[in-house]
Formats: sequence, structure tokens, C-alpha cells
Amino acid sequence: MKEVLFILLAYLIGSIPTAVWISKYFFGIDIREYGSGNSGATNTFRVLGAKWGSIVMVGDVLKGIAATSLYIFVPYYLHNEWDRTNLMVGLGLAAVVGHIFPIWADFRGGKGVATLFGMILAIQPLVAVCCVGVFLLVLYLTRFVSLSSILASVAFAVLILFIFNEKEPLYRAFAIAVALLVILTHQKNISRLLRGSESKVPILKYRDKRRQRKISNPSSK
Repeated sequence: MKEVLFILLAYLIGSIPTAVWISKYFFGIDIREYGSGNSGATNTFRVLGAKWGSIVMVGDVLKGIAATSLYIFVPYYLHNEWDRTNLMVGLGLAAVVGHIFPIWADFRGGKGVATLFGMILAIQPLVAVCCVGVFLLVLYLTRFVSLSSILASVAFAVLILFIFNEKEPLYRAFAIAVALLVILTHQKNISRLLRGSESKVPILKYRDKRRQRKISNPSSK
């Protein structure tokens, strides 16, 4: 019974609409009425800029960590690794569902990637750090948050299945589910990427402007 209550609490934590509340409080708008129409960090980067996008991303990651860590309030799971992992996965997924379908924001949320990362960080930190490396590298090279998220999720599955070669069936199934979930929730982004119409986030824009000036004025070299 306690487990059910904590999973419900994890869903409520995941439902905290960070981007919606920030956009309404500081800008007087609903972030979901702009850009891609969702309340995730990517759209916040696109509409409100890097500062607020970063704040939303951190907040969404913390939701995943907080929800997944609720197991500490049930003493039984502190000493039972297998059962603890099962509960952490359940709690984390409940938070991700809450982010995608938030009860506090008319069930219209984001794609859940940042919250999903917070969940992975709480369960397996080393793998999470590797995924961050992939995410940041792709973001630096392309400035597409969507592509960075997709490739980081695929990297997560590869790390679990092949690099770290986890033997536990739960981890392996979870890794595959994560990759599929991220790809599924980014179908529109994938279509825009293929068409060349996906928006880039406004980071490293000064670097890009310098490059553009060098291309436009080759004699300045």
C-alpha cells in the first residue's frame, strides 16, 4: 500500500509544470502557446532563451531525482537492492508520466527527457554522466536539443546493453524502453530534423556569428 502512495506522490512531483509556472509568473505567457507548443526545457530554450531554459531543465531533472529517491522513506528497500531497483524504476516512470501529462497543467506537458535523466541519475549515476557527455557533445556540434536527447537516450541503451553489459533483465528492459520512449515522444522533432526545419536553441550564438562573419568577409583573416 505504501508503494502505491509513493508512486502517486512521484506522479504529483513529476506533474510540477516548471516551464508553465515560470513563463506565466515572469513573462505573463503560457509557454505552450509558443514555439513547439509543449512545456519542456527545449521549448523554453527556444522561446525564453538559454537562461530560463537552463533553469527549467535543472528543475525538471530535480523532479526525476526527488521522485525516484522516495524509496528512502520505506526502510525495507534500503537493504534489498533488487526490490529497491524495481521501486525506483516505478517511481521514476511515474514522475516522467507526470511530466508528460501533468495534473497541475491540464495534462499538457513536455516530453519528459530531463525528468527521465533525473531518474537515471538517481538509479545509475555513472551511466547518467556518460549520457550527459553525449548530450552536451551533440548539443555543442548541432544546437539541436531534440537530436541531443534522442542520441543520449540511444547511448543509454547501448551503455546498459553492451558497454556496461548489465546482466539484470530489469535494467536491460528499462534501457530499451527509455530509448523507445524518447524516440516516440520526439516524432515531430525527427520529422523537422529530416526536413531541415528544426529550430536550434540560442546557445553558442556568438560563436556562430563570428563564423558567419568570417565566411562573409574572408579578407578579414
